[in-house]
Amino acid sequence: MINTVLCALDISQENDAPVLKTANKIARLEGARLDIVTVVPNFSISLVSSYFDDNFQKQAVQDAKVALKKRVADILGDDHVADLRHIVASGSIYEEILETALQDDADLIVIGAHKPDLREMLIGPNAARVVRHSKCSVYVVRES
Repeated sequence: MINTVLCALDISQENDAPVLKTANKIARLEGARLDIVTVVPNFSISLVSSYFDDNFQKQAVQDAKVALKKRVADILGDDHVADLRHIVASGSIYEEILETALQDDADLIVIGAHKPDLREMLIGPNAARVVRHSKCSVYVVRES
């Protein structure tokens, strides 16, 4: 039985509607809670942190929260926004998705996968890392 579905969205991508719609459909069929997570880079601990002012990270997270809620509303409708948890994490994409799934006690992660380029073939895309290391099931929505 699935109690919690965690949908991982990349708000910098315009083609994530199928991922969210799939996660929403599964959650509704199972009577599960749907949580949505997006990850922003952690600028405050990287080598480039000296190039950003102190409030840059906070502002990036706040902007991501607004963008995430807007994306969900645009795809699922305004009436769904209040029913969902919107989570913005900072750091490594796949690590933060996995950590959120653990903290959330998620039973299923729904994540999108695009066609890999050569660079991703060598180091592995985030979706593949989530699949490999997740403690729960992962549903991968392929780009068509």
